[in-house]
Order: sequence, then structure tokens, then C-alpha cells
Amino acid sequence: MRYGIKIFFFVIGLCIFSYGIALAIQVKYLGVSPWDVLNIALFDKFGLTIGTWNIIVGLVLISITLKVNRKYINVGTFLNAVLVGVLVDTFLYFELLPSSSRLPFDVLILFMGIVLMGIGGGMYSAAGIGAGPRDGFMLSISEKTGISISRVRIMMECLVLLIGLLIGGPVFIFTFIYTFIQSPIFQRSFHFCSRWIENLLETIEDKKKAAS
Repeated sequence: MRYGIKIFFFVIGLCIFSYGIALAIQVKYLGVSPWDVLNIALFDKFGLTIGTWNIIVGLVLISITLKVNRKYINVGTFLNAVLVGVLVDTFLYFELLPSSSRLPFDVLILFMGIVLMGIGGGMYSAAGIGAGPRDGFMLSISEKTGISISRVRIMMECLVLLIGLLIGGPVFIFTFIYTFIQSPIFQRSFHFCSRWIENLLETIEDKKKAAS
């Protein structure tokens, strides 16, 4: 039961996060997240799919994090690296998204995508089954340096954005607001879901003690 609750948060968070990415890519002319700037740039230059590059970049980050701090890397991290790429490609391929239309509606779609990415990322990271490759790297750096999660994320994504821009990724005005909106949402979601999971697990323990 304990593990079942964590799996539930992990899977739901993963789906929410992936759908948020797909939503943002649907209106990419407004600007995509720093990581997707990089993924789309690699896709344009070398082919494959955006989801495949998401997987490849994720596996590279896992390799780095293993050397920095293994705490946030386990089987769930590898599942995350693969499943996010697969889910994003699935949402895009089957067009399970609202259609791009007029600018005000597209801006709304973009903001929905950013918010969902923040909520979903915090949710699956809080489950403790395995932070995402990017989140695991961010959390390990935050723990090692004592810098807040939000600040580490901002610094990391600014660096990724610069690399993606140099490769030729799509950058527009909304690209620059991703980090500053998503990072605080991720941090709040992570702490909120962590407390929620902890309370659920404590309730289960209390019921077991009462029944024995």
C-alpha cells in the first residue's frame, strides 16, 4: 500500500508533466522551455523525434548525477527518462491537444503547459521513486551546495537555453519566462506533495496500529 501511493503520485505526475510539455510544443512559435529549445534544435539538426532527444539528454544527465549524488537516481529515474519522451511523442502524434488558433488562446495554452510542467515535475519528484533526470540533477546540486531548488533550476535552465540558442533552437519572448514561472511552481508542488504523501503514509501506519 505504501509503495502503491508513491507509484500513483509518480505516474500521475509524469503524465501531467509530459502533457504540459506537449501543450507548450503545440504553440512553440511563442517560445518553448529551455530544455525543449535544446531538444527541438537537436531534432532539426539530426532528425529522430523530439521525444527521442528528450530521452537521450535525460540519460546524459543521469550519468552526470550518478557522479554528483546518487540519492536521487534509481529505477524510477530511468523510467522517467524513457516514459516522458514516449508520452510527449504520443500526445503530439495522436494530437491529443487543443489546436493552435488565435494568439490569446495560444498564450493560454502555453501558460497551462508551463503550470502543468511545474505541478507534474514536483509531484513525481516528491514520490521518491526517482526524480526526473533534470530534476534529479537539480535536486542533487541544490542539496550539495545549499542553494535553493528554485535558484538552481533558474541557473541550470539559463545555461541550457544558451546552449540550445547557439545550436539554433527556437527562442521567442515566452521562452524567457518559463524558468521564472515554472521553478517556483515546481518547488511548491514538490513540498506540498511531499507533505501529502507523508500524511497519507502516517494515516496508513496509524490504521495498522489501531487494527493490531
